[in-house]
Amino acid sequence: MMANLFSIFEPSSSIFNLSLNWISTLLGLLFIPYLYWASPSRWSLCWSDMMFTLHKEFKALLTVSCVGSTMFLVSLFSLILYNNFLGLLPYVFTSSSHMVMTLALSLPLWVTLMVKGWINHTQHMFAHLVPQGTPPVLMPFMVLIETISNIIRPGTLAVRLAANMIAGHLLLTLLGNTGPTMTSSLILSILVFSQILLLTLESAVAIIQSYVFAVLSTLYTSEIN
Repeated sequence: MMANLFSIFEPSSSIFNLSLNWISTLLGLLFIPYLYWASPSRWSLCWSDMMFTLHKEFKALLTVSCVGSTMFLVSLFSLILYNNFLGLLPYVFTSSSHMVMTLALSLPLWVTLMVKGWINHTQHMFAHLVPQGTPPVLMPFMVLIETISNIIRPGTLAVRLAANMIAGHLLLTLLGNTGPTMTSSLILSILVFSQILLLTLESAVAIIQSYVFAVLSTLYTSEIN
């Protein structure tokens, strides 16, 4: 039962289908030309307002104003949000629930920030290992703790996103598999209502986790500036 339950996160075994599963991660790029050339609609204007709001918020979090950094972080939010919502559709591969996908987003970002920080702001990076006001006796321990907490950052970003997406999909799958075995119409109606509520909750989780990933990436970027 447990193996069958987690099999919903496995890509198809054939090479052709396996490639198509991971290509679906980038299908959102096909909508960019449409949004650029199509006449403005209510949805496109709402999306533009949301992206502009995120741009201003990320710009306020960064200590150094950089349009390129904020646009990259907004694009990162859009990519994760697209894949989270794509996984809520029936029979669609959920790439954001795999550590391969989440680590591919967090690890290169963290490595880039570390290389830039240690090359351009070496003194600041050393000073960041010891918080201000730390007693001299505790300084070696604080350096060790700060180093470990810095190293595990890409892992925590990746695990947080993947774990939250997996948990919601498992609940949806459990409720979906329980429904056909029910004979009482009342219990079946309760399960359908619970499924709708859980799907609404998962939609909120998809947005929140995308926002958390982007905000934490912004905070990590601001530390090296």
